[in-house]
Formats: sequence, structure tokens, C-alpha cells
Amino acid sequence: MQHCKDALGILDNAYAELQNNDAELTGTIRMSAPSDLGRNCVLRWLDDFMQTHPTVDLHLHVSDGHVDLYGQQIDLALRYGSPKDSSLIALPIVLDNRPMLCASPAYLEKFGEPKTPQSLAEHNCLCLGHNDKYFSQWTFERSGKQASVAVSGNRRSKDGDVVRRWAIMGHGLALKSRLDIISDIKEGRLIEIKLGDWQVAPYPLYLICPERRLIDPLFNAVKEYLIDCVQNVLA
Repeated sequence: MQHCKDALGILDNAYAELQNNDAELTGTIRMSAPSDLGRNCVLRWLDDFMQTHPTVDLHLHVSDGHVDLYGQQIDLALRYGSPKDSSLIALPIVLDNRPMLCASPAYLEKFGEPKTPQSLAEHNCLCLGHNDKYFSQWTFERSGKQASVAVSGNRRSKDGDVVRRWAIMGHGLALKSRLDIISDIKEGRLIEIKLGDWQVAPYPLYLICPERRLIDPLFNAVKEYLIDCVQNVLA
């Protein structure tokens, strides 16, 4: 993705200039983030950023639905999955982010742990929706081969944080981004389920923006800060 490399080069130069500039960051940043990541991580990260830079104003839009950056006047958006809009710049935040199959200890104690992709059909699976469809076909890969399983359950939502909360409450299995549930895994609210050596394909996280934002010191500072936050979470 040459446009990513070019954009990162521009941002690196802008960040170097910012480091040599003692001027206080100021201005307004209009940002969009996915529901779960936005509420449980980005909100806290940006609060800390604004403590350091008190003259910055923040407009935060949290949603798992489609966001029109131009129509909704969004400066930057965190998005999972490979970007499709070639009119926007896509900056990789973390490329090897893989969704994790997970469930609460209470659910696994009651219903047992699936061992293969095919055994997911025997479990209550919490399906996440996006725009006009729900993802009820979960695909895993191993040694270049894929296994696609039709899953079902008694709960569906187009809000990722709702699916996460249902999983914590013991209502079923969820397929969630590692970034979204890493703290739940560490603190024992959720348990990662490994299906042998089957894995879900990477679900990269990008920072999307119009090209005009690349030379904005505030945008560049937020971008560098978010990368640091993500790396700290995944460490």
C-alpha cells in the first residue's frame, strides 16, 4: 500500500517538526472510533491527551456504523479492516491484530469449551452486525486452509460493546478484536478459547483521514499518541 508509506513519511517529517516546536498544541480534533474500542480505550486515552494539551477541543463520534468523513466533517477515524475508500489516507496503527474467540468462565463451566471450528455450531454465538448485515459466518485459517462455520445464537447486536458485555455476562461465545477485550482477558472476565492451531485472519486497525490533515501538527500528535497507547495495551 504505497499511499500508506507515502503518508507515513509525511507524518514522520511533521512529527519531527513538532518535536522542535515549543508552541502549545491547539485546535479542534473531530474523531470517530468503533463502539467497543471507543468507549473502553479511546475515551480514556483522549482524556489523558487533553490533560496534557488543555487547549485542544475534542469531538468524539462512537459508532460501529459507516462514518462519512467528508459528510460528517470527521478529521480522523479509527477503523478495523482494510480500507476501501481510495480517496482517504489509511495509516496502519496495528496490522497483526487478530480477533479472539472468547467467553466468560461461567459460560465455559456450564457449556464446555469448543475444540474445533465445527463445534461452534453447538454453542450460543453472539453475532455482531455492521451496516445492513450480521456476521454469522465465522472463518478460521490453518496452514493455508480455511474453515468457515455458520454460527447462531439468541442475541445479536450492531454495537460491539453490547456483544462484549453479553459475553462477560455469560450469554455465549464472542469473536472480538484483541484490542477490545485484552483487559477483560487479563482480569479474568473473559477467557480466550483456542481451537487448536486454527486462527482468525488478521483484522488490522487503521487511522483514516483526508489527505489535507497530514500536515496538521495536532493530527500528527494524536496519531503518534494513539500508536503508543495501542502498543502499550498489546505489550
